[in-house]
Amino acid sequence: MTLKIDKSWTLFLDRDGVINHRIEDDFVLEWVEFKYHKKADEAIAKLKNFFNCIVVVTNQRCVDEGELLESDLIQMHDTFVDDIKSKGGRIDKVFYCPHTKEAKCKCRKPEVGMALQAKKLFPHIDFSKSIMVGDSLSDMDFGKKMGMITVLIKSKNIPYDSFLVDFAFESLWDFEYHLNLEHSKKS
Repeated sequence: MTLKIDKSWTLFLDRDGVINHRIEDDFVLEWVEFKYHKKADEAIAKLKNFFNCIVVVTNQRCVDEGELLESDLIQMHDTFVDDIKSKGGRIDKVFYCPHTKEAKCKCRKPEVGMALQAKKLFPHIDFSKSIMVGDSLSDMDFGKKMGMITVLIKSKNIPYDSFLVDFAFESLWDFEYHLNLEHSKKS
């Protein structure tokens, strides 16, 4: 299976474990703790050449649990978007779910509320021409529910032979490299 994409496609990215390092059993609560995962910032700068729209969809239960104010989360995301822009990349929007599982909301992945929010803001999004990149099975489930191609960033204890996973890579950088190779073959 190859990824035959063009500029009409949308890229959905999970945050923790894909863009930045996940802090085990804790949360990234301030910008100084936000460390890019394996050249993810450089990958995003290159991925903008492949995708019409790049959005982040992230579960951030730390807000509901009282670990982080929502305004501080928004500020961290604004800083992240600005940092990516300064490095030549682009994030069109960060969507987040501030709720815990117990809230049973419609926006927490694997529920599809954030995908629907993205479609409302960017009506041109076609989910059949979208890719979801994440590091968990809930990310993959989210993508499959919306008919997206799913890309798993490999992490410990996550089976990447699951029917929910279309592709698996070590990092966002490796995913971008794969897209670049495929694109070069077409040219």
